[in-house]
Amino acid sequence: MTTARYRPTWDLALDPLVSCKLCLGEFPLEQMTTITQCQCVFCTLCLKQYVELLIKEGLETAISCPDSACPKRGHLLENEIECIVATAIMQRYKKLQFEREVLMDPCRTWCPSSLCQAVCQLKEMEVAQPQLVKCAVCTLEFCSACKANWHPGQVCPPQENNLPITAFLPGETSSFYKSDDDDGPIKRCPKCKVYIERDEGCAQMMCKNCKHAFCWYCLESLDDDFLLIHYDKGPCRNKLGHSRASVIWHRTQVVGIFAGFGLLLLVASPFLLLATPFVLCYVGLEVSSRRA
Repeated sequence: MTTARYRPTWDLALDPLVSCKLCLGEFPLEQMTTITQCQCVFCTLCLKQYVELLIKEGLETAISCPDSACPKRGHLLENEIECIVATAIMQRYKKLQFEREVLMDPCRTWCPSSLCQAVCQLKEMEVAQPQLVKCAVCTLEFCSACKANWHPGQVCPPQENNLPITAFLPGETSSFYKSDDDDGPIKRCPKCKVYIERDEGCAQMMCKNCKHAFCWYCLESLDDDFLLIHYDKGPCRNKLGHSRASVIWHRTQVVGIFAGFGLLLLVASPFLLLATPFVLCYVGLEVSSRRA
């Protein structure tokens, strides 16, 4: 059994407390973590939750400093991530990192078979052209460009721009041979083309990269649809993922906010009109004194 050494209360009071930028709480230095690249300091618990959330969202291979105003735009190193997250989360991070490396490598590709998880090598070519690829594990022969069965002398079939990235990733998540891409777990942001994974939640999505709001099913923009009217009609009707009561409550809150701002402007407008002559007079005096 270990016993803690007694420390007087006045000794504890002298310990410096550091503020966390995420939760705004103050903690002793031993409960804080410093990011090496930018030297930003956060409490270990907040940083752990932040990193695990990004990894669970999927395909997050460069975890940036959680401070949006970080002057150095630092990123967490792999050993720093490994020190604060659980083992299972770290394994998922390394898996996603490897999958991303293969996806970006022009000389490697995944076998499109949903039952195979092999990485296939491609021939180096000056100009990227479709070529025959034979999987060394399942012996499947497919086209390097469209991932369909090899079709010599034929043009690759047309594909949509929002083809999920899971079409080119291994395992059971591969959806290349599925015709319905609406429910795919990973898609591209229709504005900046960054890959986004949806594990659960409603169909209203917001890209972390460009802050673009859109519908997950049809990729239509929701930037100006504050009341979520999009889900009242059309093919996405009632597919938001929330109950009707919660949608009505959301709309009531939005309308209340706009009404509150309008009322505030209405009340403040007489005071603004009264203050305008004094402001103009003060500005005129300042200009005159500078000229003099």
